[in-house]
Amino acid sequence: MGTKRTPRSPRQKYGEELRLRRIAAGLTQEALSEQVVCSPTLISHWEAGRRLPKPDDAQRIDRALGTDGFFVRWLEDLDTVFARYFATVADLESEATEIRLYGAALIPGLLQTSAYSLAVFKAYRPNYTAEELDEFVVSRGRRGLMLDRPHVPTAWVLLDEAALRRRIGGPAVMAEQLHKIADMTEAGRLRMHVLPLSAGAHALLEGMIYLLTFADGAPLAYAEGLHTGNLMDDPATVAACHTSYNLALSNAASLDESVALVRAIAKEHESCSTPGTSSSTAPR
Repeated sequence: MGTKRTPRSPRQKYGEELRLRRIAAGLTQEALSEQVVCSPTLISHWEAGRRLPKPDDAQRIDRALGTDGFFVRWLEDLDTVFARYFATVADLESEATEIRLYGAALIPGLLQTSAYSLAVFKAYRPNYTAEELDEFVVSRGRRGLMLDRPHVPTAWVLLDEAALRRRIGGPAVMAEQLHKIADMTEAGRLRMHVLPLSAGAHALLEGMIYLLTFADGAPLAYAEGLHTGNLMDDPATVAACHTSYNLALSNAASLDESVALVRAIAKEHESCSTPGTSSSTAPR
């Protein structure tokens, strides 16, 4: 009796086709990596379906293999609801054994409530439809479901106090969001620390960082800016990102103090949403 094969994802099919075309061209992973201008390890990740090449990488693959735009066109068909620079991270985070998040001005996406996510998406998309927004919110919510799994991944979040006070979506939305984070922390699903404004300058002040650790692979770091993101696998760079995170963590309040601060700020938001008080949102 034949064994049942696990269905392959579109990403795995892409990688398998890349491997077959490379072999047919008589190239090793090392030889292809020289022409694509990347590491052999990255070629291995692509062929295993763990990551997808960027558009310019796909162009170089097509030139190296003489495939006349085949891998560029297929890459476009694999587009997801996530921004291209984040799509790989969205796949990888579900395989991580530990994740470390930092929220400077926003609550990280994995922890957002639907109402908070909706307000964020509305703010940075000048033209949208209700259907598009719903798709974005649902996709972001699905990502957060992995934190319901027992034991894996271990999740840490470091939140700047500014992210707790910025009134995204209005006071009621913020109160719900902050209580969710405090509830997750008290339930043991999250290790949460707050960087109070009184901490002043800290090691993560200049950027957002997301750290991923795996049981059977090298750790990764992801940094994001306006309409761009950078997934880093260079060991020295990733180690430096971990050091910066740990330095900032050393300036944060303890877990119990952090939960108390989050609850207190949530109550401040709640007091602004009660009858007779202002419920206007902060400027965006």
